[in-house]
Amino acid sequence: MPRKLKPTTNARRQMSVATFEEITKSHPEKSLTVSLKQNAGRNNQGKITVHHKGSGHGKKYRLIDFKRTDKLNIAATVKAIEYDPYRTSYIALLYYKDGEKRYINAPEGLKIGNQIVTSNKTKAKTGNRMKLEHIPPGFPIYDIELQPGRGAQLVRSAGASARFIGTEGEYAHVQLPSGEIRMVRKECFATIGTPSNSDHSNVSIGKAGRKRWMGIRPTVRGKAKNPVDHPHGGGEGNQPIGLKHPKTPAGKPALGFKTRKKRKPLKWVIKTRKGKTLKLIT
Repeated sequence: MPRKLKPTTNARRQMSVATFEEITKSHPEKSLTVSLKQNAGRNNQGKITVHHKGSGHGKKYRLIDFKRTDKLNIAATVKAIEYDPYRTSYIALLYYKDGEKRYINAPEGLKIGNQIVTSNKTKAKTGNRMKLEHIPPGFPIYDIELQPGRGAQLVRSAGASARFIGTEGEYAHVQLPSGEIRMVRKECFATIGTPSNSDHSNVSIGKAGRKRWMGIRPTVRGKAKNPVDHPHGGGEGNQPIGLKHPKTPAGKPALGFKTRKKRKPLKWVIKTRKGKTLKLIT
């Protein structure tokens, strides 16, 4: 559980921090880090596409190996568990037998000295990565590929794990954290386990300044803005939005509007929509 701070100030009264008990190394591997330009939520045209972003503490990006398929059948030893400012889960530093170093998304329970491997078919052990068709039904999985060779795209954040249900023809059935059951090609790779740092969602930020350290700027009401900045903006003093329903800064309906395309080509791969759970026979 996160550690609560003493209420020495009003800001610290509700604040809690992660204990970082699993962390064994404070500085990242220099050869596996790069500098990223801060774009403050803007695209290549300079237009804001993600609001409320900017500033924040300086940080280095850790190069994470989300594929691991170029190291098939080469055992790796866990040398360190580290913090990554760009993601909610912790990362693990691996030393492969051929001498190369890699970062991976660390699963819960991975310890220093553990041996893990990536193979088409291997032992179903925490940290091992293999094809979906060879994973025993009911096992928790994460870092799931959607297309063979694309690398992990699903279930990468702290504490979120999917569950492998079984295979049917060329596809495997995977139950996602939302309850959605999705079909993924059975030759796609996935990692056994649950992403680490499951207490991430229990941490209380406590004060506005801590959000600014994270690079998150204040959220301003649309009706407090000018008409040029938001559909709700304008008016003398406190005015209603003057619309039938609230809108986003881009003018789209803000409440209950489904953004998924009705004729999306891959609609058939979703067996059960999110929110509906499937009872597994154990």
